[in-house]
Amino acid sequence: MSQLLCRNAALGYEGRAVVQNLNFEVNEGDYLCIVGENGSGKSTLIKALLGLKNPMSGEICMGDGLEADGIGYLPQQTVVQKDFPASVSEIVLSGCLGRFGWHPFYKKAEKHMAEENMEKLGIAHLAKRCYRELSGGQQQRVLLARALCATRSMLLLDEPVSGLDPVAVQEMYDLLEKLNHEEKITIIMVSHDIRAAVTYADHILHISEEPLFFGTKEDYMESTTGKAYLAVTGGGRHA
Repeated sequence: MSQLLCRNAALGYEGRAVVQNLNFEVNEGDYLCIVGENGSGKSTLIKALLGLKNPMSGEICMGDGLEADGIGYLPQQTVVQKDFPASVSEIVLSGCLGRFGWHPFYKKAEKHMAEENMEKLGIAHLAKRCYRELSGGQQQRVLLARALCATRSMLLLDEPVSGLDPVAVQEMYDLLEKLNHEEKITIIMVSHDIRAAVTYADHILHISEEPLFFGTKEDYMESTTGKAYLAVTGGGRHA
C-alpha cells in the first residue's frame, strides 16, 4: 500500500528548481535509498518530505494516514548535536512530542515507548548517561530511538553513518535492516554510500536536475546510470 507518492514535482528555492519532473512512490515496508551528487537536490527533497518546503509544482501526497509530522527523522549530526548536554532518556523521550503533542509531563505510555525503543536498539543501559559522553555510534542509536518514538511506520534518515567508524557503520546498517524486515518500518535513506544502497535497499532513487532513475536496486545496477555511478564511486555489493 502506498505511503508516499511524488508526482511531477519540481523542488527548489528562490524560484530556481534544483530537481524537476520528480516521480516516485514509497510503499509500506519499502527500503528506499536516495542517491545523487552534491547539490542534486537531496536536502531539498528531505525538507519537502517533512512538510518544511512545498513543491514549486507537482505534488507530494501522504497515504495510509501518514502525515509529515508522523515521519521519524534522523538528521545529519552536527557538532552542536554531538555536544548536547541532556541524558539519553530525555533525548529519546523528546521524540514523543511530535506524535502526542506537548504537555508538561511525559505520560506512562510515552515513557514505556521510550524504554522499549532503547531496549530494541541496545542502549537501555545508557538511559541515565549524558548524551555528549557517548561514542558516535551510541549517539546515533539514541537519535534513532528518538525517531522511533515519533513514528510507527516510516523513518527518514539523512546520511546516518556519516563520521562513524567501520564497526559502528555496520551496526547501524544491521539495525536498520532489522527494523525494516522485522518491525516492517518503511525506510527512506539519503546516502553517499552506494555500496550500502545496493546491499540493503530494495529501491533506488537517483536524482539530479532531471531525475535519472527510480526503480528496484536490481534494475538500477543494470541501468546505464547505475553502472556509471557504481563505477565512479567504486560501489558494488558487499561480500
